[in-house]
Amino acid sequence: QVQLVESGGGLVQTGGSLRLSCAVSVNIFEFNTIGWYHQAPGKEREHVASVNVGGRTDYEDSVQGRFRIFRNGAVNTVYLQMNSLKPEDTGTYYCRANDLSMVYWGQGTQVTVSS
Repeated sequence: QVQLVESGGGLVQTGGSLRLSCAVSVNIFEFNTIGWYHQAPGKEREHVASVNVGGRTDYEDSVQGRFRIFRNGAVNTVYLQMNSLKPEDTGTYYCRANDLSMVYWGQGTQVTVSS
């Protein structure tokens, strides 16, 4: 059974950094893409960053240059390094993985950036 477990969220001041982790219960290279999504309070969930099986990364303009997605296949974990955090980055961050037929989500981790 595929499970995605996020961790690393917390409270940080504007300009600070956090590293989120997404621990996957199976080989991460079984998925076409693994990514991070952000859901701000009262808003829809939106793509932030993703990495495909070949290693190509994709970032939303709002986080380009501030966030970095990377992975460690030895521990089946995908990370999101978040630097220069802004109050608008506040929200719940979800890990998402998809293969050819299924989409899997984690339970989310909360990030709060204080001004």
